[in-house]
Formats: sequence, C-alpha cells, structure tokens
Amino acid sequence: VEVRSLTFLLCVVFSFTEMPTNNFIESSFWNFDALFQPQQHPARDQHDTFFISDPATATEFPMDYLERVKQVHSEGGYGSQGYKYDWKIEEAKKNLLRTHTTAVSARMLYKLAQQEAFTPVKYFSIDRVFRNETLDATHLAEFHQIEGVVADYDLTLGDLMGVLQQFFNKLGIKKLRYKPAYNPYTEPSMEIFSYHEGLKKWVEVGNSGVFRPEMLLPMGLPEGVTVIAWGLSLERPTMIKYGINNIRELVGHRVNLQMVFDSPICRLES
Repeated sequence: VEVRSLTFLLCVVFSFTEMPTNNFIESSFWNFDALFQPQQHPARDQHDTFFISDPATATEFPMDYLERVKQVHSEGGYGSQGYKYDWKIEEAKKNLLRTHTTAVSARMLYKLAQQEAFTPVKYFSIDRVFRNETLDATHLAEFHQIEGVVADYDLTLGDLMGVLQQFFNKLGIKKLRYKPAYNPYTEPSMEIFSYHEGLKKWVEVGNSGVFRPEMLLPMGLPEGVTVIAWGLSLERPTMIKYGINNIRELVGHRVNLQMVFDSPICRLES
C-alpha cells in the first residue's frame, strides 16, 4: 500500500518516470564500479554484501564504457586523479544481490547518454535491496529503497534539498535534518534524518547528493549536465509516520495486521 501511494505521488504529483528494477542480481560493475566506488571499498566486502555463487560472474558489458571506467579508477581523467590502483575486471564481474537501486540509476543514465541529443529526465524506482546487516530495531537485511534521479543543466544542492523537503512534506513528515556525508559517487553528499517520536531520536532515512563527473562523463553525458540523486528508506519513514518503534514489526510474522487494517493507505497531505 505504501509503495502504491508513493508511486502515485512520484508519477502524478512530481511527474517522474519509473525505472525498471526487475533484476535483483547485479554485477559488481554496475553496483559499484560504474558509481566510481573503488574495488577496495569496505562496502564490497562479504560482511556487507551478499555475493552470488551460481552464476558467480557476469559476462556482458559495454566494453568501451568499461574501459573508460577502468581508466578513471586507475589513472584518472575528466579532471580527476582517480584512485591510482590496479583495477581488475575479475572484481567487476562478480555477481551480487544489489545493495542499492543506484545500480539501476547508473544503467538508466548510461542509456540516456547514448541518445543522440541529451534531454532532461526525472526517474524514480521503489524496490528491494539487500545488505548483510545485523537485524535490530532500525535495520533489516532486505528492505525497500526509494530511488530518485533528476538530470538537467545547472541543478544545485538547493534543488536537491527542495525536492526532498517537498516529498517528505507530502507524506506528513516535517522534521528533517541534513548532515554532510561522504559517498564515492556524489559530491557534495548529504545524509537525511527525521525525528522519531517513539524512539526519541533522529533516525537516518536516506542518503543523497550530486553525482560526480567521474561517474557521469565516462558514460558520455555532456559536460554541464548535473544529476541530483537520492536513495531513501521506505521502512523507516513508515515507522515514523505510524509510530512504529521496531522495524521488524513491518515484515514477516511480526506484522500487526490490525495496524494494516487501521491504516489502509498513506494519505498525502496537500
């Protein structure tokens, strides 16, 4: 129900186009390398990521683009000095359960870059992602991510904050904070927090930022195109909106069906 309500909000109210998210299994190339995330990054370790044993590797890549990604990682380019390490295609081929739907955004932006002429776009998706997390009151190993991407000329961090503020306001969530953060693929980057009245603390509900040139220019997007992006949790804002103190009450045998009946839809505030 929450997914349907948010899909309506993003499609009808904000005029976004939904991205295809039907592949839960992704290659490390699209999940990490295309996002300018170095192969030594701790998020690529087994204690954070579920790797696939069969099939263990992917075989199909746009090879000219892969070579540009390899170069910007190992040697630099596009105004960047890169990471200066020996980039290995064996690492990029490894299959995994996607850790974020930003891998889908990378595929869509690459497809956009192959068009003869650039046209501004607004994309979104809502689907499952998987991380090797320890389960607790605010963490799940399988959860939903609300992904948003806007590509156009001359976008700023202020545009990103304005979209996020308006989106959460439509959900009835008013208390927001932004915290500077580091992501390999965005600069500047911001974590988004909202206040949970039941837990009496600020809870992280998403991450966001402006995609780096090292990610966009190897794809072939024109210089001057800016892409603002965000990845938001679905479950944590649901906790805040409905006063749920334990995220595990939203899934599996602990779901309170009476709560579902009492709150059949997420009512969007005008």
